[in-house]
Amino acid sequence: MRMRWMSMGLAMALGSGPLQAAEPLETVVTIGMLGDVAERVGGECVEVTALMGPGVDPHLFQASARDVATLQHAETILYSGYKLEGQLGDVLERFAEITTTVAVSPAAIGEDALIRVQDAYGIDPHLWMDVSLWAQTLPVLAETFAEARPECAATIRANAEAYGRELAALHDWIAASVASIPEQQRILVTAHDAFNYYGRAYGIEVAGIQGISTETETGVADIRAMTEAVVTRGVPAVFVESTINPRTVQAVIDAARQRGQEVSIGAQLYADAMGEAGTAEGTYIGMLHANTRHIVEALGGTPAPLPEALADWAARWEIPAP
Repeated sequence: MRMRWMSMGLAMALGSGPLQAAEPLETVVTIGMLGDVAERVGGECVEVTALMGPGVDPHLFQASARDVATLQHAETILYSGYKLEGQLGDVLERFAEITTTVAVSPAAIGEDALIRVQDAYGIDPHLWMDVSLWAQTLPVLAETFAEARPECAATIRANAEAYGRELAALHDWIAASVASIPEQQRILVTAHDAFNYYGRAYGIEVAGIQGISTETETGVADIRAMTEAVVTRGVPAVFVESTINPRTVQAVIDAARQRGQEVSIGAQLYADAMGEAGTAEGTYIGMLHANTRHIVEALGGTPAPLPEALADWAARWEIPAP
């Protein structure tokens, strides 16, 4: 089964008659990181349609008439929550009155694990950047799907357990890989402040030029402060996310160069969206694997060997051992 992206024009073709119990649960999700996990947990019992595809910024997303029609045909709607989806969040709250609708992050992750921020968000919504936190969504998804398709309950729960083992292995691999970066250079400078959970979980300092939301404006003072950090720490590379304009990062690079510090732009990172469908980076595991490999190599570290629990995933996508 392959996740369908509304942004690629693949709308659902549903009949008007009632669904039979044996048919897959028609599930609409907002972001790809949630959609991929939903597919792994639901298996053949769930059909997933993602509203936001590769390169789509959820902070700025505005639902089209077709998106609303897709939501109207869904049996189950899943979204991350904590204002990540911007104005769409208000639409989804209204859908909760007529359709099973779950704000997955608030339902799965305890308040003591949240990173609070001093802006309109209040809470940093980028929870998938810490694999151990995102893995906590698995029981919520499993129970939501099992309740809607009880004949699939055993399979769904087994899927969640198996995928959970992969995510635990991924979490440990990221931590080991990041630890190989020389301590002085263990600072991740990005355009968008989306990596705070990653930094806390894996022991790397994070500095975003822009705020939590991509709607935040970047000022001259932000550029100067980031340049100072890059020059002082001797940071060899800074990064741009796949949904972000690189102009602010280039401004930091230019300013650092004027002060005698050569800085490169590291490989593109995935923050608010995964990679293209049909690629390793188009999976949640692949997204974090690619991010970590790019960060570690650019900052002077060496990625750890992939654990055995990820061998099947690596073989499927022809990922070579480090």
